[in-house]
Order: sequence, then C-alpha cells, then structure tokens
Amino acid sequence: MPRLKNKVAVVTGASKGIGAGIAERFGAEGAKVVVNYSSDRTGADKVVAKVKAAGGEAIAVQADVSKRQDVDRLFAETKKAFGSVDILVNNAGVYELKPLEEIDEKHYRRIFDTNVLGLLYATQAGAKAMNGSGSIINVSSIVSKTPAPGGSVYSATKGAVDVITRTLALELGPRNIRVNSLSPGFTVTEGVKASGLEDAFTELAITRTPLGRVGQPDDIAKTAVFLASEDSGWITGETILVGGGLRL
Repeated sequence: MPRLKNKVAVVTGASKGIGAGIAERFGAEGAKVVVNYSSDRTGADKVVAKVKAAGGEAIAVQADVSKRQDVDRLFAETKKAFGSVDILVNNAGVYELKPLEEIDEKHYRRIFDTNVLGLLYATQAGAKAMNGSGSIINVSSIVSKTPAPGGSVYSATKGAVDVITRTLALELGPRNIRVNSLSPGFTVTEGVKASGLEDAFTELAITRTPLGRVGQPDDIAKTAVFLASEDSGWITGETILVGGGLRL
C-alpha cells in the first residue's frame, strides 16, 4: 500500500532538482502534491504532469516564500484544492558562493530571506493548516556540518535550518507535528549542471564518498518519503544526513 495515500503535501521549490524529485516520489506514494515554484512555471507543470501520469493528483502554485503574502496565497490555494495539509517540505532555497571580501548586504539578504525567513513563513502557515498532526521536513545540507570555502553565508543558512528544526520540534511536538532536517550531500541537479562546476564537484565528492558515487534527486526523495510517513513516527528534531557518507 502507498505510504502517503491521501496525504496532502506541499513541497516548496519543487519545479526542479531535489524538490521535483520529492514531489514526484510523494505522488507515486499516493500523496496529493502541491508543487510550489517561484519563477519556473514550465518546470512545475512538468512535475505536475509526471505526478498525474503516475496516477496521482497535483497542482502547481506560484509563490516566493520570502514574501509572506505569497506564502499565505500558497496555502490558501492548497486549502481550496485539497483541504488541510499533512506534510510540508521546506525545500525552496538559493545557493551562491562568495569569498569573504565579496560578501555584501544583497548577497546576505538574498540567501537568508529565502533559505531561513522563507522557511519560517512557510512553517507558520503550514503548521496552522495541519489538522491535529503532521510532518515538516526542512531540506538542509551537509555544509551545515562541513562547510566549504566561500560558503560562509550559504552554510550559515543551513546551520540555522538545523537549529530551527530542533527548536520547532520542541514547540510543535505537543501538537503532534514532527519536524526534521534532511541534509543532502552532493546531488546532481539542474542547478549544479548550469553552474559549470559539475565535473569538479563530482570528482571531489566521489573521492570523499564511501559509496563511490554522487547523489541523485531520487536518493533524497526516498528519505523524504520515510520522514513524511508513519515509518518515522517516533523521530523528530533530528538531522538526517543523506550523502553516501560524504564528508567534505
């Protein structure tokens, strides 16, 4: 039996990459999926089509999670289509490396506003929409444990995500809402390919990954299904590293 049958899941930043992989896997496991996107409507529509082709239900909803009014609209559209929310995956995020000398307010605010403030806005609305229980999955990163040079701001956002996860697990536990971090290692996504750094990152990752390969979005999605389902019903406030044992 599908592990997420009839559950309603909101996945932010789901038009491509890890978010798309999670949304598609959730759909295959029986969830009704809200595919959130900020600007890539074409990508979101493709994810919706894949979920429907597999026999699931899905809609695409545009929202910039760093803007409260957009987040409110995201969950209003979710309620209109599917009712209450059972699962929230805070995946939306932006990535940029800069050495110390080049860090400025624009860089800082762009990354923190989406990766941290956006997560908090979505969690506020998502927890409110959950009816008696739920699972919140915050997509963090291995860089919260082993940051790379040039990643001061980005890595700091993922460290914040892990601390927020633990804090909200304590706050929301009495409401039977579980909160966990899912921390991918190096994963090949459209963003990685577009960066021009895929080959260099891949070579480094393979040399430091005991399982001897790089990750794919579905590797992360399988763990997200576990965290969303009752299989992980006794797990909250934890950070689950999913990277083949990678340490940078």
